[in-house]
Amino acid sequence: MQISPEQLSHMIPSNDEVNEWCDELNRAFDKYQINTPKRIAGFISQCAHESADFKRLEENLNYSRKALESVFGRYFGSGKRDAAEYARQPQKIANYVYMDEFRSKRGALGNTQEGDGWRFRGKGLKQLTGRNNVTRFAKDFNITPEKASDWLETKEGALASALWFWDTNNLNATADTGDVAKLTKRINGGDIGLSDRERRYNLAMQALTGDMPSRANFSGSVRIGDRGNNVKLVQEKLGLAADGIFGSGTDAAVKKWQAENGLTADGIVGPKTYEKMIG
Repeated sequence: MQISPEQLSHMIPSNDEVNEWCDELNRAFDKYQINTPKRIAGFISQCAHESADFKRLEENLNYSRKALESVFGRYFGSGKRDAAEYARQPQKIANYVYMDEFRSKRGALGNTQEGDGWRFRGKGLKQLTGRNNVTRFAKDFNITPEKASDWLETKEGALASALWFWDTNNLNATADTGDVAKLTKRINGGDIGLSDRERRYNLAMQALTGDMPSRANFSGSVRIGDRGNNVKLVQEKLGLAADGIFGSGTDAAVKKWQAENGLTADGIVGPKTYEKMIG
């Protein structure tokens, strides 16, 4: 089963390199038997959540002090290290929180050599993390862990790592159940981000089963207070929950997008905004 750029754009609406990703995915799907709507929707939705629509191929560790205490409360806060000394320093953060000597499960990541925390931070569509995991991945491709770490930052390597993880853990069988919570637990170990993963799965199934609104149907303009498929198209492109209701959240997101793209930030998706946003 092959997917079209239009279908993929519906699944990862904020990505501007859909054609390139579509080619990479279609070449790989047959090899790994990701060849049914449920398997494709499962794979793409999970990867899209982990990588922000296939745009973030390495972990963003540019945390503020407050964010560090929230996300890495085990390492920062009262009686622990001062988060202010690490804030906005991604490399320093990684070389603390991802080094085995500072973790409760010693040896889990295998980061024991100087700089391993940063070198083997989360990378790829699956955000593969730690020397141990990258070493297992690298072994199957006959390359060193260090070379694999660099490869994970490319489209080819990022996708290869996600496919490797999917295949190694026999996730086609889990995807066949259509149970997003179960698939998430197999991948993530819990239910972190489950609501977003379910939303993305539903978007993917819409695209694969022909139940998505056609871009050719977009006409006129949409603004705050409007409803319908045209609003859904805009929301999907902005990575919002596509409920078809142009409320204050959609209005703010449109204005922000317009400002970032050199357009008048009036919140109205007319011909100029539509052409540049959706094409």
